[in-house]
Amino acid sequence: MKYPVAIWMLAIGAFAIGMTEFVIMGLLPNIARDFDVTVSQAGQLITGYALGVAIGGPILVMLTIKWNRKYLLLVLMGIFILGNIAASLSPTYGFMMTSRIITSLAHGSFFGIGSILAASMVKPAYKASAMALMFMGLSLSNILGVPFGTLIGQNFGWPMTFIIISIIGAMALIGIIFFVPMTKKQEATSVKTELKILKEKRLWLTLAVTLFGFSSVFAYFTYISSVLIEVSHIQENLISYLLIIFGVGVTLGNIVGGKLADWNLNKALKIIFIMFILYFILLYFIQMNGILMVAGVFFFGLIGFSMSPSLQYKSTLISQEAPTLASTLNQSAFNLGNALGAFLGGVVVTNLPIASLSLIAPILTLIGLIFLVISIRVEKKEGTLV
Repeated sequence: MKYPVAIWMLAIGAFAIGMTEFVIMGLLPNIARDFDVTVSQAGQLITGYALGVAIGGPILVMLTIKWNRKYLLLVLMGIFILGNIAASLSPTYGFMMTSRIITSLAHGSFFGIGSILAASMVKPAYKASAMALMFMGLSLSNILGVPFGTLIGQNFGWPMTFIIISIIGAMALIGIIFFVPMTKKQEATSVKTELKILKEKRLWLTLAVTLFGFSSVFAYFTYISSVLIEVSHIQENLISYLLIIFGVGVTLGNIVGGKLADWNLNKALKIIFIMFILYFILLYFIQMNGILMVAGVFFFGLIGFSMSPSLQYKSTLISQEAPTLASTLNQSAFNLGNALGAFLGGVVVTNLPIASLSLIAPILTLIGLIFLVISIRVEKKEGTLV
């Protein structure tokens, strides 16, 4: 078998983690009503989660750098399951926020450790595709998990959604116990070795490109349910179906983005960023029409998430000596982008018409484009152009 069963178990874990991160966007109006808070305040549950990933992930990696990777994965999935159970039982907004932050601690480390572990279980020729297979769980969570979780939450109450996520997490935990091999002691791995990557200027520029370039996705997508209801005038019970269409766009975006990255990494990112900025302007008019928004959310997912493979690949090219920390830091950058986007989106929703989100969100990608240009110039100067 080209890909061991263990990698599929990691993909199930990735599916559960992706579902818990993204499903809340389709449930924001419901959660806001139950906790008697505004949609903007409910949106900060996404910000809290993203900050937990961004800050907690690297700290957890450094604290557990000497741990056996299989044991660490088991602990991370245990934290994830308990966090989601706590979320389902949340009596108050504050308790829900705390539960989300606890759950988020598993996110960055799971993807950082899991991707390295997946690559170690196959022949060298299949390492990249093994990592992609694990991350496919994240993509599938957008197509299947998020719409399904939204549908469950709207019909049976949002707590049931988090209970189901806990069950999927338990399935991944059992799969890891039985199928993921016990790894050998990591060779020459130390906090000092991993921290050396922090001196690399190119790393910080790449993380800045990731943070700002991707943050515009969540500035808009965090409040997609409200946009579809208030601006596009789509019925609430149809939102889960549009999220399926969005998920298909996300998956195709990952495929297209990967092929573009193989073609020319930096040119691919430039093209995607410019296209995304222009598409946001077009989206301002599309979002006024419910029928057009069916195609609108598809292309939003396709263009927005086509940058993910390129950004992920760009970070790995400069992190050979510190793969664990660099992988986790890249997840931190993505999630800081999520937090920044959700926060600024909340400010816009609170103070301006929600339709204006599509005109303000692309400013973040424009900043990412500026950092990309600076990064390319630095790489040219140092002779390390990728």
